[in-house]
Amino acid sequence: MSEVGERRLLIDGELVEASGGATFDNVNPATEEVLGVTADGTAADMERAVAAARRAFDESGWATDPELRKRCLGQLQAALEAEQEALRAELVAEVGCPILSTWGPQLDAPLKEAITWPAEMIDRFEWKRSLGPKDPFGMGSLNEREVWKEPVGVVGVITPWNFPIEIILNKLGPVLAMGNSMVLKPAPDTPWNATRIGRLVAEQTDIPAGIVNVVASSDHLVGEVLSTSPDVDMVAFTGSTATGKRIMAAASETLKPVFLELGGKSVTMVLDDADFASAIPGAAMVCFHAGQGCAMPTRLLVPRSRYDEALDLLGPAFAGISYGDPTDASNLMGPVVSARQRDRVMGYIDQGKAEGARLLCGGGRPAHLDRGWFVEPTCFVDVEPDMAIAQEEIFGPVLVVIPFDDDDHAVEIANNSRYGLSGMITSGDLERAKGVAARIRTGTLGLNGGIWYGADAPFGGYKQSGIGRQCGIEGLEIFTETKTVGWPVQP
Repeated sequence: MSEVGERRLLIDGELVEASGGATFDNVNPATEEVLGVTADGTAADMERAVAAARRAFDESGWATDPELRKRCLGQLQAALEAEQEALRAELVAEVGCPILSTWGPQLDAPLKEAITWPAEMIDRFEWKRSLGPKDPFGMGSLNEREVWKEPVGVVGVITPWNFPIEIILNKLGPVLAMGNSMVLKPAPDTPWNATRIGRLVAEQTDIPAGIVNVVASSDHLVGEVLSTSPDVDMVAFTGSTATGKRIMAAASETLKPVFLELGGKSVTMVLDDADFASAIPGAAMVCFHAGQGCAMPTRLLVPRSRYDEALDLLGPAFAGISYGDPTDASNLMGPVVSARQRDRVMGYIDQGKAEGARLLCGGGRPAHLDRGWFVEPTCFVDVEPDMAIAQEEIFGPVLVVIPFDDDDHAVEIANNSRYGLSGMITSGDLERAKGVAARIRTGTLGLNGGIWYGADAPFGGYKQSGIGRQCGIEGLEIFTETKTVGWPVQP
């Protein structure tokens, strides 16, 4: 892929180079070749973007003009659709995701509704609700009272590299629909999808200058301006739990709210009455996009009474995972995003071996791929629930298999985690699956192959998987403030 990415930042309605003139390389993880460069934003650039977002929110009519917001979101949707195929190729090149994934969650699925649904909800959202008349203090003074929902203000948005356009659009749509301004800092591993959005905002929409700003940077610490600035009213972050904790601590100095969608160590739980032939092989889909998904179930829980049967089905399933060139539509798996990430995954594999888990398959770097940051599809069996590979988020194509004795034991293992993001339960009895689901402390669950995903579906986690919800009504409300007003009822 030749250099076609947008290298410039979007600050206060202008496409600009970084203030210091520096750039950083955007590297293809499948080939290790440099695709091109991106402007390397500085803390000063981020501060200018914050000032622009503050001024635009305070002085423009964006927050109070729903018709403008609907029109501008429609313009951005049309612009993205016009460049959809270019964006698809760009995602595959800079993310390393299999092109197959772009026809679903990586691009086409969010592009269909991540902006359009929030735009439609501008007219349907309950901006005001009446509490009815009341004599609040019992002194004979009847008051009418209402609850108003208003934009939170300037939102700092920090996004990761694994599903970048999906996550950006599912934040941008609600943030803008609710009347806020924003400053986006994308992950340095995958900047071009974000800077492309910046260009489209500047060139093909009527979004007022400063409402949307995009500041790419190779320096993660540039994003801390968003957490610490008193001019930023809220931070919305998707990424690791460790970084989320740092953002939350930094934001506490100005008491700004945070939305955090963080890590996961989700389960696929297959109960003893399930059809194993159809349920067990699906667990190998942990390798899809090289396992780089926070909601992917990376722990497979199977009944001890059918443990050997499960392993017999898993081996062929992992052997059948096609991987390699992400531009090849027959491949389910590409590389991990960087050499650093590959080394991290390999470190966990080594730790699993040292802890005594048994490799059913994989566990190394593919001998037939001499370029790219690839890891073999890997499955550990005979795993104890407290092993590091069963507790920590690996973010690679690694599944761990844990046996359980009965439903109570399975629930105990599932909840034995500091995370609580997602999961899957399969049973021959849907009501049994629902009963188990009610006991799992996690934000989303798929039952018997069901899929919960959608712009109208709240997504987020319990415990250290985060705070708040993205998408759905909850994902709109999180970008609002609540004001309660009252006035005397006229006689």
